[in-house]
Amino acid sequence: MAFSTKAVSSNWSFPTAVRFGNGRISELASIARELGASRPLVVTDTGLKDLYPVQRALEALRGGGLEPVLFHSIKPNPTGTNVGEGVEALRSGRHDLVVAVGGGSALDAAKAIALMASQTIPIWDLEDIGDNWKRADTSRLVPVIAIPTTAGTGSELGRSSVITNEAEKRKVIVFHPRMMPEVVVMDPELTTGLPAHITAATGMDALSHALEAYCAPSFHPMAEGVALNAVRLIKQWLPVATLDGDNLEARGQMLIASGMGCLALQKGLGGIHALAHPLGALHDAHHGLLNAVLMPYVVEFNAPAITDKLDFLGRFLDLPNHSAAGLIEWIYALRETLAIPATLAGMGLRDIDVDTVARMGVDDPCAGGNPVPLDQAGLKQILLSARG
Repeated sequence: MAFSTKAVSSNWSFPTAVRFGNGRISELASIARELGASRPLVVTDTGLKDLYPVQRALEALRGGGLEPVLFHSIKPNPTGTNVGEGVEALRSGRHDLVVAVGGGSALDAAKAIALMASQTIPIWDLEDIGDNWKRADTSRLVPVIAIPTTAGTGSELGRSSVITNEAEKRKVIVFHPRMMPEVVVMDPELTTGLPAHITAATGMDALSHALEAYCAPSFHPMAEGVALNAVRLIKQWLPVATLDGDNLEARGQMLIASGMGCLALQKGLGGIHALAHPLGALHDAHHGLLNAVLMPYVVEFNAPAITDKLDFLGRFLDLPNHSAAGLIEWIYALRETLAIPATLAGMGLRDIDVDTVARMGVDDPCAGGNPVPLDQAGLKQILLSARG
């Protein structure tokens, strides 16, 4: 279905307050003041610190009479050390607000920094297992304004952060309901400088969230509806945003779809993420690109168990072949259009310890949301297909 509502400047909440539209970054200082802040810590990654989105955010804050300080020691796969250093910067500078600018890595790290600034327990004690989140002290939380510069993770609307535990060489999902930012500024103009290959990889990350959430067997009808619409928007707008990076309508629609994918993933994730997390932790590889490469192999593995769901999705997307096979064909074709590597070897991962990754994948929390129960043998089968 190739229709969509035009992305117009507006405010909404779901439940996070969102300020959407071209140029909305100019409102940053007034938003900070609404939150009672005067000395924000701007958190981003090293690669983005000198680029337009971060510099524009700093300019907007200073222009509004605030005193921002920049913290940029964030890796592409953020670590516990990154978070610890950020907490020290926040405490020592007596900052009263975190402004997160960047893609999923910077946003995840920033949310974790804001949460951990008032904790006395290690971050790993808040891993998304059972009721661990109840261990957190929420009496003095630092608010967060999130400014996404990619349309991928949707972390700006999420309640968790993925942080690498360096000692254990694994990615940990840190969760707390209060990790959601107070305000999100979605400004499509801040995403136009994103290179095509990063636009493609992050967009496929958004697709992986929506697709896995839709396929997850748990019952969450609202999340499922959001997931369906996210997939539709990505089908329509990701190729446009990748091929024409200055197209503000496409950039805006992808920011919306990315956020929707994040909202939907509370229904569950699955094998794509269960494998991408250990591969990312062991090889420091781009998360979105891993998801993009793994996607069709996981869907093919799951297809016999979710044929009806994939058939419906094919009809909803108005694919030429309204079937599970047609949907998988579309994923392969989309990857080719976006110049996504066909295999893990094609993205440079040729030395994979398949047994170790499969074993770690079984233990990943996302494995439990897969339509087909995942064991080490099944994950190894997917990995061997995807490895190339």
